[in-house]
Amino acid sequence: MLIGRVIGWGLLILAAIVVAIDLFGWYLNGRFQLIATGELWFRISPSTIELAQPAIQRHVAAWLWDPVLVTVLLWPAELVLSIPGLLLAWTCRAQERRGRRR
Repeated sequence: MLIGRVIGWGLLILAAIVVAIDLFGWYLNGRFQLIATGELWFRISPSTIELAQPAIQRHVAAWLWDPVLVTVLLWPAELVLSIPGLLLAWTCRAQERRGRRR
């Protein structure tokens, strides 16, 4: 379960970086605005987000993109990164502790 903890902590570190970017933007612009997940993805790699939509609609499920993933892409990036990170780090830690007691 070490891999799950590493991925969880990695997601938490990325969430902290995004919070720092938001705070730095607040300092520079004078207004606080959270970065949406889709905006962050577009800033990092614009070509992959443009390819993801047709790939998911054609090869996975057409209904998955519009109501599900579009909603997630509009959420703040801090939440999308930190919630799975916390869950992974916590559940993998709990399972590792149970394994040591036996």
